[in-house]
Amino acid sequence: SSYSFSKHIKETGCDLIEVCRLAKEIGFEAIEFINITTPDPIATAKELREYCASIDLTIAAYTIGADLLNGDEEEILQKLYAFVDTAEALGAPLMRHDVTYSLPEGTTWEDAIPVLAPRIRKVTQYAKEKGIRTCSENHGYIFQDSERVEALIKAVNDPNYGWLLDVGNFLCADEWPLDGVKRALPYAIHAHVKDFLYRKSEELLARPSGFFGTRNGNLLRGTILGHGDVPVAEAVKLIRKSGYDGTLSLEFEGAEENIPALKAGLKYMNRLMEMSIE
Repeated sequence: SSYSFSKHIKETGCDLIEVCRLAKEIGFEAIEFINITTPDPIATAKELREYCASIDLTIAAYTIGADLLNGDEEEILQKLYAFVDTAEALGAPLMRHDVTYSLPEGTTWEDAIPVLAPRIRKVTQYAKEKGIRTCSENHGYIFQDSERVEALIKAVNDPNYGWLLDVGNFLCADEWPLDGVKRALPYAIHAHVKDFLYRKSEELLARPSGFFGTRNGNLLRGTILGHGDVPVAEAVKLIRKSGYDGTLSLEFEGAEENIPALKAGLKYMNRLMEMSIE
C-alpha cells in the first residue's frame, strides 16, 4: 500500500511516482493507492497507471476514506462516484471505501445498517458498470469487528461488494484476529497484512508515545510485520488454505525506519507464502 510509505513521503517530500519506483525496487509485485489528493486526481491516476505499466508493477486497488452515514445522501454518493472514476482512470480492479467513523447520537451500529446498505449498493452498482468491484475494510471503529462487517455485507447483498480483510485491524475493536479472519474469509476480495504491538490498559502506568487507543481503551502501535502481537503467520495460513486468490497487501504504520521496515516486511511475507499450509 502506498500508505506504507507515509513516513518516507513526509520525510523526503517524494511523490507517488517515486513511491512506485521504490516499491518495485524493494521487490513488491503490486501496489495499491490510498486517496489521491492532487488538484486533478484523474490526471494523476492516469500518470500513475502509465508509469506502473512501464515498470511492470500491478495496480491492485484504490483505497479511500468515506462516511456514507452522516450527511446529505446525494452529496455523499456523488463524492463516491468521483472516487470510482479515479479508480477507473487508475486501472484499479477494485476500490475500498470506508462506511462511517461515527454514529448519530442515540443510534447504534444496527440502526446504521438500513441507511448504509442502500447507499453502498448504489456505489457498487455504479462501479460495476466500469468493471470495478467495491469493498469495505474492518476499519474505522464503528464497523471494525467481524460480526458488524459481516452483518453489513449481508445487508448490502450484492456480489460486486465484498470485504477488504485486514488481519490486524480486528485488534482495534479488541477482537482476536484469527476469529475475525475466519468470519471474513467467505467475503474477502482483497487482504491486508499488518502488525501491531497490543497492550492491555491495566498493564501500563502511562500511555507510551506512538500508541493509540482501541475501542475498549487498550493500546496499539504499528510495527514491522512479524515483530508484533498479531498472529500474522497463522492468519496468512488461514487465508491461503481458504483458496483466496486475491492480492495480499502490506500495510506498515510503525515508528521504525520506513524503507528498512518495508524490506523486512516483504521478506517475512515471502517466507509466509512459502510455508506449508497442511
